[in-house]
Amino acid sequence: MKSFENYFMNKQYDRVKQLGDKLAEIDPLIDWEAFRPVIRDMYYNQSERGGRPNNDEIVMIKMLVLQSWYGLSDPELERQANDRISFQKFLGFPERIPDRSTVWAFRERLIDTGKDEYIWKELQRQIDSKGLKVKEGVIQDATFITADPGHQRVNEPRGPEAKTRRNKEGEWSKKGGKSYFGYKLHTLADKDYDLIRRLETTTAEIHDSQIDLSKPGEVVYRDRGYFGAACKGYDATMKRAVRAHPLGIRDKNRNKRITRKRSAGERPYAVIKNIFKSGHHLVTTTLRVHTKNLFSCFCYNLLQLKTLQKINTT
Repeated sequence: MKSFENYFMNKQYDRVKQLGDKLAEIDPLIDWEAFRPVIRDMYYNQSERGGRPNNDEIVMIKMLVLQSWYGLSDPELERQANDRISFQKFLGFPERIPDRSTVWAFRERLIDTGKDEYIWKELQRQIDSKGLKVKEGVIQDATFITADPGHQRVNEPRGPEAKTRRNKEGEWSKKGGKSYFGYKLHTLADKDYDLIRRLETTTAEIHDSQIDLSKPGEVVYRDRGYFGAACKGYDATMKRAVRAHPLGIRDKNRNKRITRKRSAGERPYAVIKNIFKSGHHLVTTTLRVHTKNLFSCFCYNLLQLKTLQKINTT
C-alpha cells in the first residue's frame, strides 16, 4: 500500500516538476544526511531511557529551510507543507508532517543547545569541500532586521523583565534620518563566490564597526561605516573625510576601487529581504532572530551554489 502511495505521489509531482521546481534544484546541492549526526544527540530519547520516536532530523532541518525560503510563519509552514506536493517531495514524502508546535520546539532546542551553529559549520565544511574556500578577499557589511516594538515606552524594561511579548531585546537606531527598531545582521561573504561565510546578529543600536568577522590573512573590504575600526585581516576599508582632513584624489580613487570590489556584498541582503521576505521578524529575542538569520543565510548560500553551478556548466 505504501509503495502504491509513493508511486501516486511521485506521479503527481512529475506534473509540478515539468513546470519548474526550485526546491528540486537545490535539494542535491548538499549532503543533507551529514546534518543528521550533528543534531541527533540533542534528542533525549537517544539515551537508555528511550522514549517516543523523534521526528526525522533531516525533515526538521528542511522544514526550517522551507520556512526561510518562503518567509512563512510556523502555522503557515504547517499548512503549506501539508498542502503543496513540492514541499512534500523536498521533505522526502514523510509519513507525518511536523506541526507548528514541533517546528517551534525544534527551533528552540537548536538555540538552547547551540546546534544551529553546528549546522552552519557543517554547511561551510561542505562548501569548502567543493573547492570554494575563501581565497583572500572577503566583504563585510550589515543590514537592519526590523521587529515590532509594540506599544512599550522607551524607558520601560526589556529582556526577562519585559511585560510585553513584543520585542524583548530589540533596540532603536537611526540611519539616514530614518529610525529602525530591531536588530542587525552582520555578514562576511567571500569576494570570489559571493557566499556568506560568517554571520552575527546584534541589536540595532550596535554600530557596524564594533563587529569584526574577519580572520588574519584575509583582505577585508568594508564601507565608510567601518572607517577607523581595526580588523584581524588586511584592512581595505573605504576612507571618510574628517574635520580639517578632506579626502585627496588618491583616497577618492582608492574608495572607487574598493566600492567596485565590495558592491557584491549587497546582493545577499537583497535576496534575503526581497526574495525570502526575511527583513522583518516577529520573534522576540536576539538568539531567536539569530537562528532565523542563520537559516536565511543558509538558504541564500543554497541559491548561490545553484547560480555557481549554472555558471560552471555554461
